[in-house]
Amino acid sequence: MKKILLPTDFSDNSWNAIDYATELFKEEACTFYLLNVYSKIIYESVHFSDTPSKRSIENTVKANAVTNLEHLKKTVVHTSPNQKHKFETIAALGSLTEITEELVTSKKIDLIIMGTKGATGTKEVFMGSNTVRIINTLKKCPVLGIPDGFTFTSKPTEITFATDFTHFYSKEELRPLLELAKSFNAAIRIVYVQQEKGSLTEEQKFNLGMLQKYFKDIKYFQHTITKGDSVSKSLKIFTEELDIYLLAMLNYSHSFVDKLTREPIIKTVAFHTQIPLLILPELGMSASFSRTVKNRLNLN
Repeated sequence: MKKILLPTDFSDNSWNAIDYATELFKEEACTFYLLNVYSKIIYESVHFSDTPSKRSIENTVKANAVTNLEHLKKTVVHTSPNQKHKFETIAALGSLTEITEELVTSKKIDLIIMGTKGATGTKEVFMGSNTVRIINTLKKCPVLGIPDGFTFTSKPTEITFATDFTHFYSKEELRPLLELAKSFNAAIRIVYVQQEKGSLTEEQKFNLGMLQKYFKDIKYFQHTITKGDSVSKSLKIFTEELDIYLLAMLNYSHSFVDKLTREPIIKTVAFHTQIPLLILPELGMSASFSRTVKNRLNLN
């Protein structure tokens, strides 16, 4: 049974992500964990001199979170009844990234699905920037970001996988992508974002060859696009031209994800991307294995 974590701040955007998740995995047995994280800032900003008053406010905030989660659970079950789906609610005090990281380990979460934009005016609860924080903090679990207002129409028939072939991808890193493609019978479009014109290096050729082996049981296509002004703009044009509804990338140092979430000029794409964005985490073992492979091929 697939285990999926659904962080929520009860906004329309987070509801949209939950709706997308239940529709996307309509045919699969899943346990969905509805998570609401509330912060100390909410009640510590109120200046009370006595500790009991602070505790009272904390209890009230927690009670509201529990009540809202139960209401959300009932709404989801009512609007999207599915005997294959099970829902659990979690209300927690603390940091969204820390709580999420703990749950990924304790609950053995397979995937996190969340909106890329938080409730307007809600401070330190679930703002869009928290999506980026989770992407940059979690090193074990893939994250699927659903843009504000994106409506689920059908399962993706094609998935774009953007790469520059400079990273050695292990099959374990690509497993979530491979599983989605097989589950939805979707084709994968490997998109090489060319930084500058020229032939592939030996390292890039090797990494491309490994990708081709991993994707041998899946229908896939290869494309090359030029970076242009920015990676985000080039990918946006590509996905729009081919009507792609899911973009996947792997998050590692100096990767496209790293640039999208850190570079001031284009980091807003993480908040305003027009299609669902699947971020795959880099697994530590692939880095060491990659070094071994490079040494054997004299690529260092």
